[in-house]
Amino acid sequence: MINRRHFLSHLSGLSSAAYSALYLRNSIAANAPELRKQNKSTILIWLGGGASSIDMWDLKPGSATGGPFKPINTNVDGIQICEHLPLLSKNMDKLSIIRNMSTREADHTRGRYYMHTGYVPNPNIDYPSYGSVISHELEHLCKDIEIPLFVSIGGTSTGPGFLGMSYAPFIVNTNGTVRDLDMGLDETRVKQRMEMLATIENRFIKENRGGFALDHAKVLNKTWKIMNSDQMYAFKTTSESSQTKDRYGNSAFGRSCLMARRLVEAGIPFIEVDFGGWDNHTDIFNTLENQKLPDLDKGLSALIEDLQDRGLLENTTIICMGEFGRTPNINGNGGRDHWARSWSVVVGGGSFKNGRVVGETNENGKEIVGNAYTSQDLMASVLRSLGISLETTFTAKNGRPMKIANSGKVITELF
Repeated sequence: MINRRHFLSHLSGLSSAAYSALYLRNSIAANAPELRKQNKSTILIWLGGGASSIDMWDLKPGSATGGPFKPINTNVDGIQICEHLPLLSKNMDKLSIIRNMSTREADHTRGRYYMHTGYVPNPNIDYPSYGSVISHELEHLCKDIEIPLFVSIGGTSTGPGFLGMSYAPFIVNTNGTVRDLDMGLDETRVKQRMEMLATIENRFIKENRGGFALDHAKVLNKTWKIMNSDQMYAFKTTSESSQTKDRYGNSAFGRSCLMARRLVEAGIPFIEVDFGGWDNHTDIFNTLENQKLPDLDKGLSALIEDLQDRGLLENTTIICMGEFGRTPNINGNGGRDHWARSWSVVVGGGSFKNGRVVGETNENGKEIVGNAYTSQDLMASVLRSLGISLETTFTAKNGRPMKIANSGKVITELF
């Protein structure tokens, strides 16, 4: 099996001189108006483990399922969110809450795959993640971008499926370093190894060893360009001022959100920020109040405000979700368990008409009132926000046609 980790492990040790901070800073400043006009981006804030949306976006005060948190008013009349998200409450005019998600997959692995692809796992077909699909569809806007078009910060995300390794997530740590890329070799040795690998690749291609050899060669060549690109400076959040870093928060999540903003500035079409730790079967309210919600509140609000101030939010679509929600009923350990029947997702930016609440759940949060929406519907709406045609069809390796977003329907209330 070909994977990006395998390719990247061939290369390392390029000198720091290859990265010119001044070059990229000047390039972004000179081309910012054009980038803002042409490039479109998506940022997925992935709340791995299944965040408790009933305690964040759809509180049920006074009910047996409500928990101890109180709702607070936001800067949009009629919208309330959790008291432990005060900074985000001042930014709800730039976000919308979808409170009628119903997705059925309440297992971590299956739910993660479904919310990343719009398909349940199938042993016969490897479906591409939304990050791969969006980077594939927007790459024509990214001709001057040398770094990968799908970046996953702090986690592995979900792969490119039948679209091929050219659209796999490029994984970086929250400090901006590339995983598995430290072999301690100087630049000359790296070049020698690249030449040797290229010779082997060309031999495989000439011998008609199949599409994998071509795929391997493409990613190998792209890796070489990446590691010599001045645009890698976009990953270096250490260059930001102390004031800026403090606004995002002194946490891995805060640094990841800051990096995501820099990658949007560089024109990257899909950035996933992995923010795990939401599988709170025990002691959920203490964990949320003192750990998860303060980090989310600070990092995400700073990201939204920065994008807005820099004129980037209207071309940047934001999704904040996990693989499912958590049970309305509180278990005997003071936690909530897995729940996919009725939960919330937050979106914002892009061409969404924000400051809205879509759908509702009943008084205890256990049932959807009216229509329910799925992963496919959510992604169809994101694609519309990005201007990507919902008539797009892919062909899987078995020859089967695949409609983009699995034929999901646009959530019209968002527009």
